[in-house]
Amino acid sequence: MSLNLDFTTRPVILVVDDTPDNLTLMAELLQDRYAIKVANNGERALRVAAGTPPPDLILLDIMMPDMDGLEVARRLRADPATRDIPFIFLTARSQIEDERQGFELGAVDYITKPVSPPILLARVHTHLTLKAAKDFLKDQNAYLESEVQRRTQEVSMIQDVTIMAMASLAETRDNETGNHIRRTQNYVRILARQLQGHPRFAAFLSDANIELLYKSAPLHDIGKVGIPDRILLKPGKLTPEEFEIMKTHTTLGRDAILHAEVRLNSPKTFLRFARDIAYAHQEKWDGSGYPLGLRGDEIPVAARLMAVADVYDALISRRVYKPPFPHEQAVQIISEGRGKHFDPDMVDAFLQVAEDFRSIADTFADTEGDAQLEAERVRLQFTEAAP
Repeated sequence: MSLNLDFTTRPVILVVDDTPDNLTLMAELLQDRYAIKVANNGERALRVAAGTPPPDLILLDIMMPDMDGLEVARRLRADPATRDIPFIFLTARSQIEDERQGFELGAVDYITKPVSPPILLARVHTHLTLKAAKDFLKDQNAYLESEVQRRTQEVSMIQDVTIMAMASLAETRDNETGNHIRRTQNYVRILARQLQGHPRFAAFLSDANIELLYKSAPLHDIGKVGIPDRILLKPGKLTPEEFEIMKTHTTLGRDAILHAEVRLNSPKTFLRFARDIAYAHQEKWDGSGYPLGLRGDEIPVAARLMAVADVYDALISRRVYKPPFPHEQAVQIISEGRGKHFDPDMVDAFLQVAEDFRSIADTFADTEGDAQLEAERVRLQFTEAAP
């Protein structure tokens, strides 16, 4: 876009003066180059200035009855609709103090009468040129801001689609329903918000990070894509050897997300929390978890949050090998895991929002039909996977 200073559309100038002869003189001087509006008092000047379209420049007399030009200037600057209109004082008051006061009120210029036509025309042209440049930059800034906002929204949508596509891939292999993903990501968000003011977590749990945790939670079991069906879909208890293979889903998930991050060529991608969650959500506070046996604060915060969410949902959900536990029993089991399986402060926060967990579970509950379809899918896939 180029800056147009030819004024193809004639700029509008508002001339304000209580003397008719002065209005006529200014109109005759300017009308060949500009569109002219006139006002013979302050009140009318304010109405014209606030109209549509607004003037591009105001030539303002100071000495007028009822409302003088100084008061008009104050009101122009006080009104958001007119505060950006440049004005030039055109007056017989020629004292230095008068000129100082005029500039303090926001005038872009101060011209004393009697007026020299060439000087007036030159200054009017200069200030209209400056206004055109200012308007151009303002429009450009508005365009750039809207473009940044559009691109930011576009990137956010791409992130959401990427995460949900990867999560859906895992969902097609696992014996859990899609509502498990919705429930756990909402559990993570409500628990994170509860901990937002806690001294241990306040620096990490910003609003932006909580939203990213919410988006990342669905990828916690992405690594199960790499687990054989005979193990992943087995309706009974896994053998020790099978469990060792199942445990590798954390490493497989971490590696898959890490590979995606490398392709994005950025060490600080939106997938960083997803990587922590996938790799470490099976770690336990006392160090008895897997894959690394991390303990305490060695476990990433994102993974600790996911651990509470994932266990709660596993407890209250129907599986082919167990019925759903009541909410109260699930709460009791998590409470008993305080300082063993779970971060003690996170368990305390969970107990404060346990009813919110129940509400989320009710909102995204699996139907009986979901359970039957899932059981049949597991049966068929397991039969096909069996030797």
